[in-house]
Amino acid sequence: MLVGPRLIDRLRFRQHGISNVREDTPDTHQKKKGTPTLGGTLILLSIFAGTLLFADLRSRVVLVALLMTGGFGFTGFLDDWLKLSKRNSKGLPGRYKLALQTFFYLVGIFGLLTDWSHGAPQLMLDTALTVPFVPTRHLHPDLGWFYVVFGWVVIVGTSNAVNITDGLDGLTIAPTIVSAATFAVLCYVAGAGVAIADVVNGQLTGVPLHQYLGIARVEGGSELAVFCASIVGAGIAFLWFNSYPASVFMGDVGSLALGGALGTLAVLSKNEIASAIIHGVFLTEILSVMLQVASFKSRGKRIFKMAPLHHHFELVGLPEPKIIVRFWIASVLCGGIAILGLKLR
Repeated sequence: MLVGPRLIDRLRFRQHGISNVREDTPDTHQKKKGTPTLGGTLILLSIFAGTLLFADLRSRVVLVALLMTGGFGFTGFLDDWLKLSKRNSKGLPGRYKLALQTFFYLVGIFGLLTDWSHGAPQLMLDTALTVPFVPTRHLHPDLGWFYVVFGWVVIVGTSNAVNITDGLDGLTIAPTIVSAATFAVLCYVAGAGVAIADVVNGQLTGVPLHQYLGIARVEGGSELAVFCASIVGAGIAFLWFNSYPASVFMGDVGSLALGGALGTLAVLSKNEIASAIIHGVFLTEILSVMLQVASFKSRGKRIFKMAPLHHHFELVGLPEPKIIVRFWIASVLCGGIAILGLKLR
């Protein structure tokens, strides 16, 4: 919050005369011309500062989270830089974005989460899925090496979903804060070595918290909670400047990085399926785009006035602040449902 005003002024000076408004938006967005982008760099600096200061950097999962966040942020920065230098909104072609996201994902999986010391590589990652509202002792399907593909879908899909959602002032950062706060709780209870009193066969005994809740144990989960907290803090500080009307946009450097971070948290915390609930807003947004494209190609008709969904609500007459706050409320409800899943098993 202290660095923000000076950084925003510098970005505004550097980007003078350049429109950072996307072409595929309602005409009302033209009034936002002159608002600088690349504000996501402020988010990344805060996340890395908080994590490096307070997390145990010997934890592999923390290093993976930082790698994914930084790598996806670098991909977004290239996209933003090309848009600014070429003075158009096309930026980095989609196939190159996907290739870079895949590269950083594979570095994280095979570089930091794979043991190569015993001849055949072994994943140092739980490859079994945790199903929401079902105890792991009842349902815990193991995907084996196919989990690498599944994890890629979760992480890259989440990154692009967050990127698509970034279209209104404050619309993306607030659900990101809620998701990160939810993951902070889930990571801590799955990783902290805390025992809870329980009665087993008539005897009072101490049961590990993750076992008591019927969830998978996450090695380093309590350190991941520190990473989650750094996202919450960075998000709150950025929302100070990004709330309606925005003084700065996060740009792809922010949205791709935050999406990569949240997708990585879903995989590392063993909440891959539950992340569909936690990221309900982001999932709805990307599904609206997919449905719109599929409908237009197959039937020649559109389902929504414009996709993603928040633009549809704009075109039906809802004021931008009302759309934003209602999406925030939906995000809080989704996070609450995910937390309820800890006990409803």
